[in-house]
Amino acid sequence: MSHNNEHTTEHNHQENDEIVDEEYIRNDDILEETVELDQGEPMDDDSDDDQGQPSTGLEGFEFRPSGNDPNMMELADDSVQGFFDHHEPVYAIALHPKDESIVVSGGGDDKSYLWRNDTGEKLFQFDGHTDSVTAVGFSVDGDYVASAGMDGKVRVWKAHTGEFCTAVEGPDEVVWIDWHPKGNILLAGASDSTIWMWAMPSGKFMNIFNGHAGAVTAGHFTADGKKIVSVAEDCTMIVWDPKSAAAMYRLSGDDARFHTEPVTSVATNKDSTLAITGSMDGKARLINITNGQIVASLENHSESIETTDFCDVLGLAATGSTDGAISIWDVQTQRLRQTLSHEDAVVKVQFVKNSPMLVSCSADRSVKMWDSRTGQVVKSWVGHNDTVLDFTVSADGNTVVTGSDDGTCLVFKA
Repeated sequence: MSHNNEHTTEHNHQENDEIVDEEYIRNDDILEETVELDQGEPMDDDSDDDQGQPSTGLEGFEFRPSGNDPNMMELADDSVQGFFDHHEPVYAIALHPKDESIVVSGGGDDKSYLWRNDTGEKLFQFDGHTDSVTAVGFSVDGDYVASAGMDGKVRVWKAHTGEFCTAVEGPDEVVWIDWHPKGNILLAGASDSTIWMWAMPSGKFMNIFNGHAGAVTAGHFTADGKKIVSVAEDCTMIVWDPKSAAAMYRLSGDDARFHTEPVTSVATNKDSTLAITGSMDGKARLINITNGQIVASLENHSESIETTDFCDVLGLAATGSTDGAISIWDVQTQRLRQTLSHEDAVVKVQFVKNSPMLVSCSADRSVKMWDSRTGQVVKSWVGHNDTVLDFTVSADGNTVVTGSDDGTCLVFKA
């Protein structure tokens, strides 16, 4: 693949370039949060039931009487609002960082939409992709919104006006994107083993990160913005220097203490000192990313771990697996604290910001909020009639917005 970055820019935003060049990443004051987005592939679902009849998509779902007529039944739906324009699986969803009534969603219709979660109103439709949109996200200040797809393209718009800014190409199928926690720098990990970085909104190419030998399944900037952590199907994890694109630390299956099957997920803690990885072998590893050392092996799952996250306020981490279980780990003691259960594969777990509450979604079509300290379910929501592929949760934990294989987005309130 050529490393020459080819992109088109319909509007000139050179006035913004000074805040996103390589010098910016050297800023020692860079702080705050990371955004982790799942790979948006739909999970397999049988199309026929046991008798070979076409599936209705409602099997095993809870029904309840409608009105006063016991013969009229309706699907249980706890949502307070929804968005229904995709008509194809919704793979990725994100909330605006400053106005949490604004949502971006992307899906198998090759489109992304900006819409309001309080009214369901469509604000903008973003076109231009020629294959499924697998990742979406807002810049840290919410000025820009990006989408990326299986067509290898990344497209950026002004979030407030819907004005198109730029399109960049270079990677193969884009698996995930992440905005820098301080400025308008965008990272994209691809199925061709590369990671690309651009200054936005100009689309100026900054770096390419080569070092994995398989699809880069997950990655993001650390919360301090000074490192990038990524994992791949080749059983590797790499800690990168964003300035030089050099690998600072590299772990691989060659080390028997690390994963020997594809690594599917990675999360880093708020202090930018620890990472937790999950693998198809059902095992997790706790890594010190300041020295590249393996701290602990965390083993409690019988199937692939698909999702990981750290709690901001307690020394806890969570892993979710296709075995339907969520494990809550004590980071200090490296011991299992709680085991939580869905009725089917866990797709994503995410702690509410600055809270011990954990949100999860599953192929069982439900979304749940847990108290990670006790393992108790605080809220359980239903409304989708297929796998919940992604969700985003507001900073106060009161709003959860979901995207599903059923082609809809739903809004749930705590």
